[in-house]
Amino acid sequence: MKTTRESAREESHKKVTHDLQELLEKNYDAEKDYRTARERAESKSLKEFFKKQAVRRNHFATEIDKELHSLNEHPKDSGSTVGNLKRTWINLKTSLGKDTDKVLLKECVRGEKNSLEEYEKKLNKEKYPAKIEEVLRRHILEMEQTISEIKSKEDFH
Repeated sequence: MKTTRESAREESHKKVTHDLQELLEKNYDAEKDYRTARERAESKSLKEFFKKQAVRRNHFATEIDKELHSLNEHPKDSGSTVGNLKRTWINLKTSLGKDTDKVLLKECVRGEKNSLEEYEKKLNKEKYPAKIEEVLRRHILEMEQTISEIKSKEDFH
């Protein structure tokens, strides 16, 4: 029979790994979103920016994957159905009209804000091991930087 402490530790482990799995999936989706944006972008500089962001989100996913392995968990290996629908929507919106780059920037900033919210919500609700919290807080700082970069690009498109 488990002690109360063992049960609490097990429950905490489940919650942390569940949260990390959700963030991992979100990063897979974001990486694919940026790859789609890169394919659809008209501006060469935006194509490069989107490529850089896809690589950044791949790096985020790799870091979370590593943390899940350190917790003896098997990480998810793909994004979500919702992410696939979002990319279909982006493809449709950009094929219908002009201002493709503006539409892409708007969708990317929306995606970054959603990711940022998700990270912050999880960090506010759960206590994570210090190493994991450090990784997630660094991701937040980088997402905030990306949002600023996108907003500055929106001003020029």
